[in-house]
Amino acid sequence: MKRVLMDISADLTRIALAENGELMELYYESKRDESLVGNLYAGRVANVMPNLQAAFVEIGTGKNGYYYYGSARAVSDTEKNPARPKVGDTLLLQVEKDAVGSKGAVLTANFSFPGKFLVLLPKDAGEIGISRKITNSEERNRIREIVKELLPEGCGAIVRTNGEGKTKEEFEKEINILAAKAEKLKTGEFLKPPALLLQENHPVRRAARDFYAADVDEYVVNDKEAYEELLETGDFNGENQPALKLHGEKLPLFESYFLESQSEKALEEHVWLKSGGFLVIEETEACVVIDVNTGKSAGRGDLQKTILKTNLEAAEEAAKQMRLRNLSGIIIIDFIDMADKDAQKEVTKRLEAAVKKDRIKTVVVGMTELGLMQVTRKKTRPSLKRQMTTKCRACEGTGRLPSIEWTVTKMRREAESILSHTIYNKLTVRADQRLLLAFAGQESSYLKYLEEAYDGILLLERAEIGFGQYVMEKEKQK
Repeated sequence: MKRVLMDISADLTRIALAENGELMELYYESKRDESLVGNLYAGRVANVMPNLQAAFVEIGTGKNGYYYYGSARAVSDTEKNPARPKVGDTLLLQVEKDAVGSKGAVLTANFSFPGKFLVLLPKDAGEIGISRKITNSEERNRIREIVKELLPEGCGAIVRTNGEGKTKEEFEKEINILAAKAEKLKTGEFLKPPALLLQENHPVRRAARDFYAADVDEYVVNDKEAYEELLETGDFNGENQPALKLHGEKLPLFESYFLESQSEKALEEHVWLKSGGFLVIEETEACVVIDVNTGKSAGRGDLQKTILKTNLEAAEEAAKQMRLRNLSGIIIIDFIDMADKDAQKEVTKRLEAAVKKDRIKTVVVGMTELGLMQVTRKKTRPSLKRQMTTKCRACEGTGRLPSIEWTVTKMRREAESILSHTIYNKLTVRADQRLLLAFAGQESSYLKYLEEAYDGILLLERAEIGFGQYVMEKEKQK
């Protein structure tokens, strides 16, 4: 059974997709960091970078968005792209990807308005695409004729898999709703930038739309207002429609369906496999790395069979973790080395089959000569880790701190430099107790050395600050 859970609180909305009780997808949306994907803006061009065929556009969200106006062919310095905007120009743009870290949102002029079973394309006049998963030729022709008749002038459309079997009335209702959104583009020409033209749906409505085509049996929401809002759409509790339930129990929603502990495990670096092997998942700025290890399965029976079994299980688990953690961009999977080419092909096929379950476009590029599997997954929003965690103040997100020996050496160099090259002869050092003891040396030998060699005065004061951090105050003593 597929079930979508919508846990709504004052500051945070959590959306989860569970299949037979197992957590498959999870994302958070806070009031402070609400997703902007799909929003329409009248933006002001703040900076143009001709060599990149890109511009930074002010849209009123704090960070300038990145807009690529170029074509597939590179343009030289002496050649001007006719689509190149000027600083101060007003552009009507849509958010394609949310801002991540220091990078602003990615913007596009190729507008699209997604519905439950159709995507309206205001700039693609007459173009009608139909999901390849709708294989019946008669059904494809029927859908094409209906959509062609209903499309507004100058618009195109892509029919999703969920459009199969839908009536003309259902298509008409969907197109009318999306066409009303597209009309907002006409008002943008008269607004002073930066200005918001259209704000995409509340996360609950957006989740209902995005998961509607995923054969979901039931939606459960714990907020009465959101429940009534979804009920009014007419998309639930009818024939051939998913059920919509209001969670009224005192026990929190995720705990009621045994998903709370699963959501907490989604941040763990190690993921254990049933065979005894495990994955190590590391997210970096450039890419995501998934390392496969034999772990407890090593030493059991035939080595090559053990490796193949672990890698096959790891392929399925890696695909599952990509969905759950929303890992995107370039993903490198370091499988355990396999000498047999047939075994490599089998693992690749297993991974390709596993990623087909993902509603986000995922491509298995193939294995390199070094045995590294290359995968790309479309970026739609920040990863679960970026949504649920914040950068550590002590290590600045590196996960590492300077060793106590390195820090003590740095402190001593600084102390000697102050006492020998400045007018100050008194130092007060504040730090963690362990750092102070190491700095002072065995039986305070280093403190004695400083006082004798530089005729200085040193005071050590314990302070409740992060390990590896210190404060050194200097003073001139008469």
